[in-house]
Amino acid sequence: MTTPIWIEAAINGPWGKERQPGIPIAIPDIVADGIAAVEAGAAIVHLHVYDVETGRQRDDWQLYARAIEGIRAKVDAIVYPTIPILGSGYAGDMIGSGRYTHLEELAKRGLVEWGVLDPGSCNWTTFAGIPGGEPGFIYQNPGEHIREGMAVAHANRIHPSYAIYEPGFTRLGAALAKAYPGLPTPIYRLMFSDAFAWGFPPKAYALEAHLALLAEDAPGAPVMIAGLGVDLSGLIGPAVARGVHVRAGLEDAHFGCTKTNAALVSETVKLVEAAGGRAASVVEIRADLAARR
Repeated sequence: MTTPIWIEAAINGPWGKERQPGIPIAIPDIVADGIAAVEAGAAIVHLHVYDVETGRQRDDWQLYARAIEGIRAKVDAIVYPTIPILGSGYAGDMIGSGRYTHLEELAKRGLVEWGVLDPGSCNWTTFAGIPGGEPGFIYQNPGEHIREGMAVAHANRIHPSYAIYEPGFTRLGAALAKAYPGLPTPIYRLMFSDAFAWGFPPKAYALEAHLALLAEDAPGAPVMIAGLGVDLSGLIGPAVARGVHVRAGLEDAHFGCTKTNAALVSETVKLVEAAGGRAASVVEIRADLAARR
């Protein structure tokens, strides 16, 4: 029997077209890419929305609503937004009173099942930029912001999609989940990179280290491999063997990638199948998460 593996498509990201020229920026293009990614095998779509004039991220719930409704009008999928990357030039404008205002507004309207929640802060610098003196930035998630996100997720029955940039994110995320009884099951999205000097490279030993910690702090939790500026193809086999899910798409791909989101998802599906897995349906994912509550 093949293992059902959740496949998420991260279709754009915070960078804008200067680092990833192929990402969709306008809402119709985001919708089209999201639909194409689902038709290629993804059951989950993660997206950012933008001010089309500046190309910068703009976390306006109405823009997200248009994108989510556009995708889900054509395909059934879990579609969820990001949060501002506080501390960086990619953060965009803060809309409303907090970093999770848009998520709460979307939840009130029944448009989201998951939400990004990053339990920790870390330094972001690229390896390519270090010789030239690139200072990078600190991706900031202060405790009060994390608590804001947890409260929104808890009150609105949203699954936190934890981005695990460093092992301490797992420890904090697991401890916080226990502090909110009844919180929908968090997803631990392990972030690897070839481009940034945080976390682990996409190596099997690194996956095993993450999984060993998760076995202690969040046993049985759903786990996914993902990253930024990364090629995960060599890690998909070990991930599938351990029942770990997979993310693909232009947000995660090496900068300057010339492939489409649909092509990246299709390639990932083939690698999952070659490793003895199969792409899970959105019905299977929802049922799996419901059974964990």
